[in-house]
Amino acid sequence: MTRTPATRNRPIGTLGPVADLESHLPAEWWRELFDSVYLQTDGDVVENAVNTRHEVDTLLQAASLAPTDRILDLCCGQGRHVMELASRGFGHVVGVDRSRYLIRLARRRGRSQGLPVTFHDGDARRFRVEEGGFDAVIMMGNSFGYFSSPKDDVKVLERVKRALRSGGTFALDITDGDWMRTHYERRTWEWVDQQHFVCRERSLSGDGDRLISREVVVHSERGVIADQFYAERLYSRQRIVELLESLGFQTVRVHQSIEAQSDRGQDLGMMANRLFITATAPRRPVRPAAAGRPPLAVTVVMGDPRMPDTVKLGGQFNAEDFATVRRLKDALAELPGYSFSYLDNHATLDTDLRASRADLVFNLCDEGFDNDALKELHVPALLEMIGIPYTGAGPASLAACYDKALVRAVAAALDIPVPLETFVRADDQSATIPGSFPAILKPNQGDSSIGITANAVVSTPQELVNYLTSMRNTLGARPVLVQEYLTGAEYSVGLLGNPGQELIPLPLLEVDFSGLDPALPRILGYESKWDPKSPYWNDIRYKEADIDPAVARSMIEYSTLLFERLACHDYARFDFRADSDGNVKLLEVNPNPGWCWDGKFNLMAGFGGMSYSGLLQRILESASQRLSTETPDARQAARTAT
Repeated sequence: MTRTPATRNRPIGTLGPVADLESHLPAEWWRELFDSVYLQTDGDVVENAVNTRHEVDTLLQAASLAPTDRILDLCCGQGRHVMELASRGFGHVVGVDRSRYLIRLARRRGRSQGLPVTFHDGDARRFRVEEGGFDAVIMMGNSFGYFSSPKDDVKVLERVKRALRSGGTFALDITDGDWMRTHYERRTWEWVDQQHFVCRERSLSGDGDRLISREVVVHSERGVIADQFYAERLYSRQRIVELLESLGFQTVRVHQSIEAQSDRGQDLGMMANRLFITATAPRRPVRPAAAGRPPLAVTVVMGDPRMPDTVKLGGQFNAEDFATVRRLKDALAELPGYSFSYLDNHATLDTDLRASRADLVFNLCDEGFDNDALKELHVPALLEMIGIPYTGAGPASLAACYDKALVRAVAAALDIPVPLETFVRADDQSATIPGSFPAILKPNQGDSSIGITANAVVSTPQELVNYLTSMRNTLGARPVLVQEYLTGAEYSVGLLGNPGQELIPLPLLEVDFSGLDPALPRILGYESKWDPKSPYWNDIRYKEADIDPAVARSMIEYSTLLFERLACHDYARFDFRADSDGNVKLLEVNPNPGWCWDGKFNLMAGFGGMSYSGLLQRILESASQRLSTETPDARQAARTAT
């Protein structure tokens, strides 16, 4: 968990003397280190305007960049090189870094200086950019070699290669590993400012491949405020050149060394003596002209408007549903390189799919086969039997996630916080009454908040029994969950992509209940989704979450674990709610979340500046990448072979 500046200024426990630094090194130490204390301890170098200007001078001399070039600063930190380039007239510079603290600081500084710069948080191994979208990628300030495995360093370079246009420039600034092995200082200490000093210890890893460092940061009055370990792989000139060339980079050159300056003039650590390297991205093979390639044939499968739909208001498709479908078709029509057709007649769906010759199915049938939510998994099962690749989760994932109690059990096994809950079987006539109220009742298997109304929140045993009876009369023989009613803020996490490729979180969404009548329970029930006359429809709003970064990160990490464990594909939404003490707990997992223009998933995409058509395109691209759907010809050949 990233420690905020306030937390880092409080005293903490310290390990005292340790015999082996490597045994105390966290595998992902970089998740916690880069915050305000880092800017204090290393500020003499990384907050030094002279160093920044010198490093950018070196870059421009070695790489011959033009102001019109599209430049990505990967592992940009607080954005010092991005802003220096922008101040010199470079108008298309983007920064990406894993530290949300540093990215937020970079955004504030960019706005205060009025510079045309953009910053995103992202993992260097998995950041998403348009293939070939940049003329140059730079990694400045010794930001390479942090991961525990050299394979992850390769992933970073592969990502760089993908981001660069054919023949684009890669610039890398890293510690001179050979020099550092023989010159590192085993123990140092220095005053950072009038109140803080830092003690450092260093040693080589057991295999001699990394330099392990420890910093104990002390406040003169408060005592120890940080005791942290970090490491960096030591690349020699020969080794880094050979690595780049093995990955296809060309014209690899090692330029002049970079020696940092410090206004404290003491321990420069890994910044003391660095290599500056440039390389050219491999030339991409020339693809056939667009006119010679047929578009990817995508069949969109949807709910059937001819049939009843018990989930929708009035049990059938409404004017709002048809308007939503029109919006979808308009958005998809904006996407180049695709040819879309639509299937919504479930009576002939099997025959129509077999005749479609589709390269890919965009599975938007969240209503389920025959508009039966219990049969949502039937559509991907049919597609698998026919042999047509599709977007979104498979049958097993949909079946698992449709069972809320099962999802809760999986989450609990992963140490993900979940609400207290009682499972009431359909034939249970003597249900256990929960020991505390208020509670909320919901069907264990249900979609679109079916069965969850304002009366689902109960405050007494009698109210519970009454609503349980009502649910059985309405929904029939379904198990029911009696959960603790969480009264805190409600959030949604959206993930886009796939594990092992890239899985990116969208900006978090928070449900705004402030306009709702205080007498009504603050829930997102059935009325909020289907009844335009309800206050739940009219008075609830959604906004980008304003939340402690540590809490946001924990929800994203929980969601990522569940995404992989529950075998989600391409996109999924995870809903959380806080209790009265602010502790967030998982509500449910949506493996094929609502795709409509005004749904939560698209709202989250919009918070990040993504258009509705752009979101739909990202889902299609994620599925294509997962399925290796390169071209219609390749996909058709694969289908013919089977």
